[in-house]
Amino acid sequence: MANTEPSQFDAILKGLGMGCAAIALILPGQVTSRPSAVVPSAAMAPSLAHLPRHADFAREQPSPEARQMANWVMDARDHRGMPFVIVDKPHVRVFVFKPNGTLNGATPALMGSAVGDDSVQGIGEREISAIEPHERTTPAGRFVSQPGINSFGEDVVWVDYEAAVSMHRVRAKDPSERRLERLASATPDDNRISFGCINLPVAFYEDVVKPALGSQRGVVYVLPETRPVQAVFQNFKVTGAS
Repeated sequence: MANTEPSQFDAILKGLGMGCAAIALILPGQVTSRPSAVVPSAAMAPSLAHLPRHADFAREQPSPEARQMANWVMDARDHRGMPFVIVDKPHVRVFVFKPNGTLNGATPALMGSAVGDDSVQGIGEREISAIEPHERTTPAGRFVSQPGINSFGEDVVWVDYEAAVSMHRVRAKDPSERRLERLASATPDDNRISFGCINLPVAFYEDVVKPALGSQRGVVYVLPETRPVQAVFQNFKVTGAS
């Protein structure tokens, strides 16, 4: 994916496609380049050498897969010293970490209603009415995030710009969808409702996500649900930490 700056016209066209992303109007002074993968280098940056080798989940009890991913991120320095997020899609939970691997916060989330780990090609350019139910997936993978503003005037964090997938505050505009109730329920079974975006509680977005990723880049790791982790993150390895 080219690391170029999207024009406002390009962003508006994208916003007319997927409703969860809407219009990507970028404010002056914000990062405007599209997210792109950062391939880990062989040499560790000296400034990262002091970081711990394992992530600190504090009192949270993540799934084994989420813990292994966070520990690998720290051990491999894959986040390149940036804030990072583990999106545990199978368990519909989000963990936000500081660059030193300390947990900033965790929350249940709403994610794509369709099971799958890939976005349909060109979905970010399509009208929302043209997106079929089986296409409403939250893509798995490693994404370099960037902040932006949508057509509602709300700040969002782009996860996959090309697929128009972002992290944003939950919007409870259609009572029949019961998005707030789904977030508050004790089970994750009803948390798959979005077109692909990652919907977060308003307070969590304001208090955790916005300070961490609202004005700078970060790395978002979305765990797969249909493929092995190693098939999505080819450099991943279990570090042995519990």
